[in-house]
Amino acid sequence: MDKIKVLIVDDEVEFATAVAERLEIRNFFAEVVDCGRDALLSLESSVPDIVLLDLKMPDMSGLEVLKKIKEMHPEVEVIMLTGHGSAASGLSGKELGAFDYMMKPVDFGELVETIKLAYKKQQRATTAD
Repeated sequence: MDKIKVLIVDDEVEFATAVAERLEIRNFFAEVVDCGRDALLSLESSVPDIVLLDLKMPDMSGLEVLKKIKEMHPEVEVIMLTGHGSAASGLSGKELGAFDYMMKPVDFGELVETIKLAYKKQQRATTAD
C-alpha cells in the first residue's frame, strides 16, 4: 500500500507537528500548514488523500476551508478536528462533506483508524470513477 498523504491544517503548530511526526512514524506522509489560506495554496500544488482540518483558525473557519476543498477536490476526504466545537458545528461539517468530526484532545489510535477508514472510502470512490 502507498503511503497515505495527510495534510494537517491547524493554527496550533505544536499540536499539528506532533500529530505529523506520530503519523510519519506509522508510515504516513504528513504535511503541516497553520492556516486555511496556506491549506488551499498547498492543494493547488499537491493533492493529499486526507485533510485533518481544525475548525477554528484565525484567517478562515474550518467550515469555509472544507467547502473550498470539496469544490476543488471532491475526492479528498476531510476529518474535522476541534477543541471548541459543538454538535452543530460537526453537523455542518458533515453536511458540507466532512468524513468525520473529532474533538481534541483526540485519541491518536482512534485518529489513525479514522484516517484509514477515510482513505478506504476515498480509494473506493476514485476506483469507481
